[in-house]
Amino acid sequence: MQLPVHSRVLEDMESLRERKKEATRRALHRAAIRLTIEHGLDNVTVEAIADAADVSRRTFSNYFAAKEDAVLYGDAERMQSLMRTFQSRPPSERAWPALRNSLHALMEEIGEPDPEWAAQARLARAHPSVLARQLARWADIERSLAALIAERDGSPPDSPRPRILAGAFMSSLRIGSLAWIEQHPRRPLAVVADEHLDEMSRAFD
Repeated sequence: MQLPVHSRVLEDMESLRERKKEATRRALHRAAIRLTIEHGLDNVTVEAIADAADVSRRTFSNYFAAKEDAVLYGDAERMQSLMRTFQSRPPSERAWPALRNSLHALMEEIGEPDPEWAAQARLARAHPSVLARQLARWADIERSLAALIAERDGSPPDSPRPRILAGAFMSSLRIGSLAWIEQHPRRPLAVVADEHLDEMSRAFD
């Protein structure tokens, strides 16, 4: 059944608002990364980030609680996208293959990251306050991922297998990303990530 004209207009307006909000988040994230790389996080204020993104200080506060959150926004969005993709994988697919296929789909969507930018962003994330927030956020993501794995496999929520799979997957991504940044000559991130996931999936001696 076709929606009434006024309903379609309202949906279009809501979609436009969401796209504008996302554009603002990304502008603040890019400004936070750039200024942190150029000046160091301690020398960057929320006001400077807002100015660089051409928004007000109040607008910044509507999107992020702190400058560290603005720096980490890209990582958070990619992991949320990966979890949504994981949830949409066929129910017959077991958890580990579904995780890997979700990563492949995400890599195809976002394309190959620029290694120099990634190396600089890594420096920005090395600041103690950013690192603490990142570790806490990754722990939250790992718990959420474990719950999704338990649901997919029909395991009890408190069973060890979902937590181990989630931890192994997240650790492989972290170590693989660091290896990719440091490699010369460069190879595709997807290839490096797969190598680390292959190694993680082997039985330990």
